[in-house]
Amino acid sequence: MPLSSTDPVVQELVRRARAAQLSRRQLFRGTALGAAFLGAGALTSCAGQSGPGDGSGGTLRWANWTYYLDYDEEAGDWPSLNEFMKRTNIRVDYFEDIDDNKTFIAKIKDQLKLEQDTGYDVIVPSDTTTVRLVEQDQLLKFDRSLMPNVNTNMIDMVQHASFDPDRVWSVPYQAGMTGLVYNTQLYPKGIRAVSDLWSSDLKGKVNLLTEQDDTLALIMLEQGVDIEGDWGDAEFEAALAIAQQQIESGQVLTVKGNSYTQDLEQGNVWAGMCWSGDIAILNEEAGEEIWKFVVPDAGASVFTDSFSMPKATEAFDQVHQLVDYYYEPEVAAQVAEYVQYVCPVAGAQDAMAKTNPELAENPLIFPDEEMSQRIFDMRSLTAEEDNRYTQAFQKVLGN
Repeated sequence: MPLSSTDPVVQELVRRARAAQLSRRQLFRGTALGAAFLGAGALTSCAGQSGPGDGSGGTLRWANWTYYLDYDEEAGDWPSLNEFMKRTNIRVDYFEDIDDNKTFIAKIKDQLKLEQDTGYDVIVPSDTTTVRLVEQDQLLKFDRSLMPNVNTNMIDMVQHASFDPDRVWSVPYQAGMTGLVYNTQLYPKGIRAVSDLWSSDLKGKVNLLTEQDDTLALIMLEQGVDIEGDWGDAEFEAALAIAQQQIESGQVLTVKGNSYTQDLEQGNVWAGMCWSGDIAILNEEAGEEIWKFVVPDAGASVFTDSFSMPKATEAFDQVHQLVDYYYEPEVAAQVAEYVQYVCPVAGAQDAMAKTNPELAENPLIFPDEEMSQRIFDMRSLTAEEDNRYTQAFQKVLGN
């Protein structure tokens, strides 16, 4: 049965599309818009029958980043999510609504503060943002007893966070590296260091990231700062001065969140800062390695994006089932093969070795000892530092 423009589901899709910035995938794959929102249940309901994911097991709404879940181009949907809905009859409304942390949280900050419905039952912010949500008591605790896979399979690298030592407020979904990228066709000489971005032949062809911690971490590393240690205002200001100089001089074309990938694809940006998994997906879609991901000589920074529950969620049990499902090694391997970020699930590498042995040896997904020594975790900021540094960074961006 075709869906009409007066159908309530379609009307909701239109409202969502207008309210949120459309992701790249939604822009270029119009038929996929809201595919997971409709879910298996909504699609089969046209035939007058119930089906997998029909909502009889409940409903949950999941906000995630672009390119952060395995996607089937031909079918226009997410295989692992479909399997979860079939297995549980839980309907999942899936939205690629996170472009960067601060703009996403800004959209729902009033609801979070008032403990009202944010429109999402589970979100996946970076830990640098989650720490603020925990401090402000805006999240629900996870009940780890309901997630046996999480308890058994979480890798040591992400087991503990300074703000959440027992991982009861946040459950890592993916980790990754902030590094450099260059277009091998438009800029074949390549880059190895952040300072290479300031070359005169790259003027107006460089991007930085709106994630303050990521952009400044790479600059600080090149300046010799121990970003995991006791750095402060002087180090921050020195790194910010470099970013400001390159932005004001016109060396930097754009400072964006996830949408920086559009500038790479369009050839507007030849080199810049990036997140590791995005580059793997761009190359896979292009069918060749057009863009090269680079761990800078001075090192890359690591980030962790974690499942978190806003307080007003009414899908407590369903969220726990979803999170625990994605900690099954085979499911985690399926996602990792697509997103190509650091997988937080023990056993996923062995599972992937059965389906994609070459990718199972990729240190960007399963870091080996050598790679682990080249990635660094930016220390957590205090609330006062975060507020002050954010204002200074936004001023440099002209906001």
